[in-house]
Amino acid sequence: MEIKTFYFNPYRECTYVVQHGQEVFIVDPGMYTAKEVERLMSYLHDNQLSPTMYLITHSHPDHICGVEALISHYPDIRKVSYQTSVVNNQLSVCGCQVIPTPGHKEDSVCYYFAEEKILFTGDTLFQESVGRTDLPGGDMSELIRSLKKLSELPDDTQVYPGHGYATTIGHEKEYNPYL
Repeated sequence: MEIKTFYFNPYRECTYVVQHGQEVFIVDPGMYTAKEVERLMSYLHDNQLSPTMYLITHSHPDHICGVEALISHYPDIRKVSYQTSVVNNQLSVCGCQVIPTPGHKEDSVCYYFAEEKILFTGDTLFQESVGRTDLPGGDMSELIRSLKKLSELPDDTQVYPGHGYATTIGHEKEYNPYL
């Protein structure tokens, strides 16, 4: 699995381009400006990548503001989100497990690739922190329950958060006060 990280919009949201076997997908398209859209599209073009789906970890604007631009370049691209997976009881997609993780927002999910031990967490889990719960849809009790689920993953699971830098479940168990 190859993962390319882009930092977009005023919140430095992490947008990931993921090559998983023959599948190419985007996690949280957060491109905010035309320049950011061009940066992502140039990368895809230069590497001859054509994404077939995009995964949304939650519906806050900084994680979805690039969806329209992505669709305009790839009209047949499929959406995967809380609504398209959990609501439809499709808890596995593109080779990963969809883990509902409410707390930061009620529609938060994480995407776990067990074979590769890779987890995309959106704003549920950051390096040594978590997403805030004081916005609409946030609930600290729910977030703590969600973190408990994630803490049961193998310690060497690579965590790719919605902001900041990659970490591991083991590191977070040791240094994250919320785990």
